[in-house]
Amino acid sequence: MENIRNVVLEAWMTEHGYSSNSLAEAVNKATEQLSGRPGGHDGSSVRGWKSGRVRWPKSLTRAALEDVTGLSAIALGFVPRGRPAPAPVPPQQQEEDPDMKRRTLVGGLAAAAVSTTAPSSTSTRRIGMSDVSRLNERFAGIVVSDHRHGGQLGIEQEAAALAEEALDLQNAGSATQRVRSGLYASAAAFRSSAMWAAIDGRRYEVAKAHMREAQALAELSGDQTIKFRIWSHAGTMYRHLGRPAEALAANDVARNLHLTRRDPLFASLGHARQAATLGLTGDAPAVRHALGCAEDAFVRADSSLARPVWMTGARDGAELETLALAAHLRLGDFARAEAHAHRSLRLLRPQMQRDRAINTARLAYAQLAQGAAEAAAATAMGVPTDAATHHARVSHLLHGFGAALRAAAPGSTTVRAWAEHAATGLRGA
Repeated sequence: MENIRNVVLEAWMTEHGYSSNSLAEAVNKATEQLSGRPGGHDGSSVRGWKSGRVRWPKSLTRAALEDVTGLSAIALGFVPRGRPAPAPVPPQQQEEDPDMKRRTLVGGLAAAAVSTTAPSSTSTRRIGMSDVSRLNERFAGIVVSDHRHGGQLGIEQEAAALAEEALDLQNAGSATQRVRSGLYASAAAFRSSAMWAAIDGRRYEVAKAHMREAQALAELSGDQTIKFRIWSHAGTMYRHLGRPAEALAANDVARNLHLTRRDPLFASLGHARQAATLGLTGDAPAVRHALGCAEDAFVRADSSLARPVWMTGARDGAELETLALAAHLRLGDFARAEAHAHRSLRLLRPQMQRDRAINTARLAYAQLAQGAAEAAAATAMGVPTDAATHHARVSHLLHGFGAALRAAAPGSTTVRAWAEHAATGLRGA
């Protein structure tokens, strides 16, 4: 029997903001409430429901789904064993009762699924590298959005949805192993962007869930560049959480990939991220050594090689300066931090607005720590209002800056000027 895609379930998930992973987690929790034992579903289970590979889940799973959605399994587009898909209800038989209207609509959607998604018995769609290329173009768009806005829930959700789309293609037709690896790499890339958006938005528990799926997909793909990105992001996440041991371990996974021996630019980025984490430990010699290794590798890197779009900041040295800034701030070496901040701001490309806002806020910290309260306040006021109010990390930095400014110069005109600025343009800063 050919698989018939469950467009009804897909429509419900889209309407209610569920990914395959989040629906699986909700069903597992509902299963535990019903039976006393947690369910064992994951994202692949839900993808099986959506693809039609599983047309009628087990009874406990159906009960859990009904608890989560408030709809019966049949209303969700599932078809009992041995029963044909429902036909649409003729218009003259429809009642005005709202529940009847809903049942009619769902039945019609299920019938539409049969007529529009059932594959031909004489041909099978061929999935090719053009499909992978199309996904990669959309991934580039996600990265551009991240550079401009960063940390936004909408970016996270869009990236997660595109990861699901890439995985859905695995079941949409025949493909070579190269194409399948490319689809897994695309799915891992999108999931890593969802992970990064959650980290950037300080939604760390959600980021961990994205990380686990991204790591599994990266292993399926065999793509070392996306493995490097995911483990580097994991290191950054643990650094932001103040857990240096786990951050250093995650960074080591990235730095030990064969890719870093083949391309010095990846080695440079790995060393620089390690330096930023070492700043948490207070080990100044280790920070200087890691940054020295990063600078040496950066000089050796071939600028003519094609690199992933997410390495834009690494290619021109801006990310190296950004990470050096973070490391020296953590060490309390504020003069060096200020120097790296100025260099990073010169190197950042215009579209990298998120990084510019963060580094401007960090520069203000470095200036304040050196006793230049007035200059620091002026720098902090230069952070665009949109970033200051809509980006979680920028807001967090400016909130801390405001507290430090009040402690350093209580009752001063500078503090009053900052208070007025915060009241009019920076909610909570």
